[in-house]
Amino acid sequence: MSRPQMIAALGIVTAGISSAIWIYLLAMRGGFWRCREREERPSARPDPVCWPSVVAVIPARNEADILPASLGSVLRQDYPGPFSVILVDDNSADGTSAVAGAVGAGAANRLAIVAGAALPAGWTGKLWALHQGIEAARSKAPDYLLLTDADIAYEPQALRRLVRRAEAEGRVLVSLMAKLRCASRAEQLLIPAFIFFFQKLYPFTWVNLPHKRTAAAAGGCMLVRRSALEAAGGIASIRGALIDDCTLGATMKRVGPIWLGLANGVHSLRAYPVFSDIRAMVTRSAYAQLHYSPWLLGGTVVGMMLTYLAAPALAVWGSGVTRTVALATWVMMSASFLPTLRYYGASPLWSPALPAIAAIYLGFTVESAWQHARGRGGMWKGRAQARRTGIAPTMHSDDARERPDR
Repeated sequence: MSRPQMIAALGIVTAGISSAIWIYLLAMRGGFWRCREREERPSARPDPVCWPSVVAVIPARNEADILPASLGSVLRQDYPGPFSVILVDDNSADGTSAVAGAVGAGAANRLAIVAGAALPAGWTGKLWALHQGIEAARSKAPDYLLLTDADIAYEPQALRRLVRRAEAEGRVLVSLMAKLRCASRAEQLLIPAFIFFFQKLYPFTWVNLPHKRTAAAAGGCMLVRRSALEAAGGIASIRGALIDDCTLGATMKRVGPIWLGLANGVHSLRAYPVFSDIRAMVTRSAYAQLHYSPWLLGGTVVGMMLTYLAAPALAVWGSGVTRTVALATWVMMSASFLPTLRYYGASPLWSPALPAIAAIYLGFTVESAWQHARGRGGMWKGRAQARRTGIAPTMHSDDARERPDR
């Protein structure tokens, strides 16, 4: 076989592999791309006979600017049952406690502010703050804990909908992927794909089926049944997890059924105005998702190239059957991206750019590994939280080798 024939054969095989990958993803990966698992507004579920008690726990580190909108929305929840809020000031230097106190001045009986203790060895910052807040809530013995971030805003009825689902379906964890901001050019380019990749790695329909091993959660909004969390060992059982939300989801699913969906009434206020902001968010945890393994990193690079980059390259530079198959594959991946773009109100013209966006995320993942090698892994709020000897989060997926595009 001549060299041109070998190159042509290699092109056909590569195009065929890429096409097979996308046929599998579209037909057999839980319909992740359809974006059908969503918060219901209004809820189709009946009210509980007796509304259970809820305590919201909010870890906050240097969040003074954003608290008036986020904390204010939590305090304004229209919830019929006993409800209170504990904010843990995680050693902030910007007056977070003072701002929180001012926001809660009109709801003094609903808000308690806890001054966070110094971060002990073996804990990540957010989980240590959550642990302290949960301990402070112990005296109230709430039925549920709403674990939420300081940059998340809620519609007034959001907590009702979370509790209705948990009570009606017997879920030990109900989590919503807060709708991220998608206003700046950088956000429009990268945020919808971030959600697309997350759903591909953790198909929400599989997460929500009790018999499936796939488990995940979204850390911005997690309603947890307190008794189930205690039975699972509490937050201390995952204290070193860098990807704490998915690790908690896996832990809770071993106790009972969980549910994860896209939010309609829960929004992230965190702005990512420039490219470097999103880059920092992704590189913080991408290598942790790979168990800090160079082998998994290498497999990820090869897998991403076959999945996202081979088809457009062959569509441009290939010929004959190779080009036809590659073009069809590019159309498939572009079409799969459309529901996520619609969810974010983004232009469908972004859909053919998915391969280029995937290449950017692949670069983030490689950079995450490089940062870890330099001892700066998991950098967040001034803390390098990933350690070579740290606890890597456990993936619970029916496909343990599926690459993490987070």
